[in-house]
Amino acid sequence: MTHCWIGIGSNQDRERCVRGAVRALRNRFGGLILSSVYESKSVGFDGEPFFNLVAGFDTTESVSAVRAVLRSIEDTFGRVRGPEKSAPTTLDLDLLTYGDQVVNEGGRVLPREEILSSAFVLGPLAEVADREVHPVLGRSYGELWSSFDKSGQPLVPIALEL
Repeated sequence: MTHCWIGIGSNQDRERCVRGAVRALRNRFGGLILSSVYESKSVGFDGEPFFNLVAGFDTTESVSAVRAVLRSIEDTFGRVRGPEKSAPTTLDLDLLTYGDQVVNEGGRVLPREEILSSAFVLGPLAEVADREVHPVLGRSYGELWSSFDKSGQPLVPIALEL
């Protein structure tokens, strides 16, 4: 079994998409560890604020199989993929980590680089995996979050039943 952390984000029909993603992940992978839900400003474009959280689960599936499941769930919620990486999104599911493995598969690297640059990823990850160690840096997510400059990327906790 390998433990995975997934970033979940939505800025279109946020409550429905986030709840639906959590339900779909539970149906596929079983029990989840969930962070709180946070609202954050759009990054890289002018748009509605996002709801973000992190979910964790154990799996025997490969990295590519997990990514395929995530893509399928995104598609179910009307995800439109265009040339712009930063754009309004019904649902974004990103595989953040795959155990303690460092993976480069088709140019997609694990652990995800956004862990180190985005409060909406690192904050929720540190909440649920504060003692887990980043496999490249050798520092815990809690340590990384403690030293992260949060001033430009505020996170607002949201009460959302999942």
